[in-house]
Amino acid sequence: MKPQCRRRRFLQAAGATMLAPMVAPSLRAGTAPAPAPPSSPVGIARCRKYDPGAVLAELEGLMDKLGGLRPLVEGKTVAVKVNLVGNVRQDVHGKPASRTYQVHPAVVLAVARMLDNAGARRVRFLESTHQHEAFEPYLKAAGWDLDALTATKIPVEFEDTRNLGKRKSYREIKVPWGGSLYPAYHVNPAYHECDVYVSLAKLKNHFTAGVTLGMKNNFGVTPIALYGQAEHREDSTSSRAMFHDGQEEPADGIPKELSRTTPRVPSYRVPRHILDSVGIRPIDLVIIDGIESTSGGEGPWVPTKPQEPGLLIAGRNAVCADSIATAAMGYDPMAPRATGPFPGDNHLAMAAELGLGTNDPRQIEVVGLSVAEALHPYNWQPPKRDV
Repeated sequence: MKPQCRRRRFLQAAGATMLAPMVAPSLRAGTAPAPAPPSSPVGIARCRKYDPGAVLAELEGLMDKLGGLRPLVEGKTVAVKVNLVGNVRQDVHGKPASRTYQVHPAVVLAVARMLDNAGARRVRFLESTHQHEAFEPYLKAAGWDLDALTATKIPVEFEDTRNLGKRKSYREIKVPWGGSLYPAYHVNPAYHECDVYVSLAKLKNHFTAGVTLGMKNNFGVTPIALYGQAEHREDSTSSRAMFHDGQEEPADGIPKELSRTTPRVPSYRVPRHILDSVGIRPIDLVIIDGIESTSGGEGPWVPTKPQEPGLLIAGRNAVCADSIATAAMGYDPMAPRATGPFPGDNHLAMAAELGLGTNDPRQIEVVGLSVAEALHPYNWQPPKRDV
């Protein structure tokens, strides 16, 4: 296929993805028959080592196969949400966090260089941490080479969004379809003071959500200063328990839960907050670090096993990208509730029902490696539990 055709298809698919949330409310109300959720190509590349040059070459190759990165980012501010869940200093299985449950610094560096090469105007790396340390030293402890990251033609910035940080006020964002858990959320403005938003995730399981990929990475856009406890605390380093057990409500002045009669269990609440988090900060590009990872859960606080899939995965539609990544892990992204890797609701299926993207691998074009060639079974099934 000619490059011009690939670029046209790339942009058409992106447009369908952005329109989907606006269509969803009428579908849910039963005013029109539900159209097929949009589909967008997903790329898979083989990469077995964390060499920044090799990672950059494979990622740029994937972007070319997907229609080119320059039309998306040229002259624009790009925000990149990374997955640094947990403590960057906590090793597991004799390996550092970056080779097991966090995005590796080599992938971060390759993404920065790729965006620089594609003509982005500015790059801002974002994460919501659970610590009081200044963000840059924390990133250095994670193995990030900040000198190399900032040795680009364009400005590269770093922000911890667990609270306001350098910002003056939070921004309230409504969930386009009315919300799955809450109708609206307050977020750090960094997530909307950008033209393009990238979710840079890890290829791994999640003890409650089943898989934690591009969409689940968005869980961290909600600041723990507001959602870690029932009062507004800018110094909070807590978890977002209200999105898991629902025992507390946010502080006064912050939109409250749609219903207090829904189940107070994570298997119900976590998938719905994943949907809401994608609604309030739509993802323009998913990149998944699957070179090395773990199965069994999202971090060392649950039993995990090391995995070495040797993969990089990318796609413009988050549902499509996550569904193909789930298939590459040996799971069915269309699995019914409480089957396959999903302890409770399948957030990929729920997103498809909302019209955000298809979770049917048969409807998704895969470029680069096929799913069969990329297949690396994680072989983890959640224990039977009411979570």
